[in-house]
Amino acid sequence: MQPAALLSLGGLIALELVLAVDNLIFITIVTSRLPEAQQPSARRWGLSLAVITRLMLLFSAAWIITLTQPWFTIFGEEISGRDLILIGGGLFLIWKATMEIHERVTPSHADELDEPGAKPQPKRTPAYWPTIGQIMILDVVFSLDSVITAIGLTRHLEIMVVAVLVSVVIMIAAAEPLARFVKRNPNVVMLALSFLVMIGMALVAEGMDITVPKAIIYAAMGFSVAVEALNMLSRRAKLSQPFRDIREDDNRAQDKPQA
Repeated sequence: MQPAALLSLGGLIALELVLAVDNLIFITIVTSRLPEAQQPSARRWGLSLAVITRLMLLFSAAWIITLTQPWFTIFGEEISGRDLILIGGGLFLIWKATMEIHERVTPSHADELDEPGAKPQPKRTPAYWPTIGQIMILDVVFSLDSVITAIGLTRHLEIMVVAVLVSVVIMIAAAEPLARFVKRNPNVVMLALSFLVMIGMALVAEGMDITVPKAIIYAAMGFSVAVEALNMLSRRAKLSQPFRDIREDDNRAQDKPQA
């Protein structure tokens, strides 16, 4: 409870939450293809089990530090264990986001393909536990840098554990409102998937020791969200215009003097 310890705890929680944005986007997209009744529990299970992997990373702090040491060299570039994890996770994220985009832009029913007489194919849904497994795997990639940073900020394991637990509780609380927002605004899904592609490319670049400032990534995401918010307001205004015209016509009819 010393001021320095509380300051470290607050900084770690803020760091975890900032780095959790892309994680929450991935979880929302991946679970959105499950049956609606299974989506909330999948998000909770995925995040809850991810706590185990994060704590395992923290408890193996000495091993985590060795991941930053070069393992081998390719074309003059030193590759460490951390680099391999980032490159693998980034490629998986790019592949997953690209497949999700393909699923949404490609017609999946025979009638949409103008095939007369053909029966529509049933919509395919992913399996429950493999979806949770994907959440846990990507959580390791997303949390690796935050764990390494946490080890550098403080040597007190209990502070790091509390920061992880608090941040995951906040993520679980934020997952449902985010999922409801995405469900009400399906057009946001494409924007979120494009974010995942960009984040995956940034992870691959970071694994190859190409510095991509996080501020630029989050600024681009923030600008895109602001533009999409304006588009949503514009569409809402256009949808409400006919109802506004009807109300104005009714008001004029009521104000018109009777003959």
